[in-house]
Amino acid sequence: MAITLNINGEDHELDADPQMPLLWAIREKAGLTGTKFGCGIARCGACTVIIDGAAVRSCNTPVAAAAGKSIRTIEGVSENNDHPVQIAWQDLTVPQCGYCQSGQIMSAVALLEKSAEPTDREIDQAMAGNICRCGTYPRIRAAIHKAAELSKT
Repeated sequence: MAITLNINGEDHELDADPQMPLLWAIREKAGLTGTKFGCGIARCGACTVIIDGAAVRSCNTPVAAAAGKSIRTIEGVSENNDHPVQIAWQDLTVPQCGYCQSGQIMSAVALLEKSAEPTDREIDQAMAGNICRCGTYPRIRAAIHKAAELSKT
């Protein structure tokens, strides 16, 4: 079945089952592989994308639920890796293995779009569903604060 998804501002007409997880439509059908598969049950956050401004787990979101909405993946955050979140992530050397980082970044971007100066509590709540097996949580929190500062300039 043909379904049109708007991903990173571009319409993609995909031949996909309406119940296919959005993750697989993004990766396999649209060819955008920055969004990662982690657990498949919406617990780890590696597959996080932003749909109409909200951080969403794409592994358990059916394609049909995303049709007609604006979907942003890690590839759509910036063209030159110069979004304040990406700069802060690089400056503070947040990633170790890096596998979870696209989901972490997407959650951070969604948070900062809603709250320009988030508190530690807001950061912890927004990032709670993103698991980092390397344990870089203190650097993630620091990077979100730095990105908030960079966004002001």
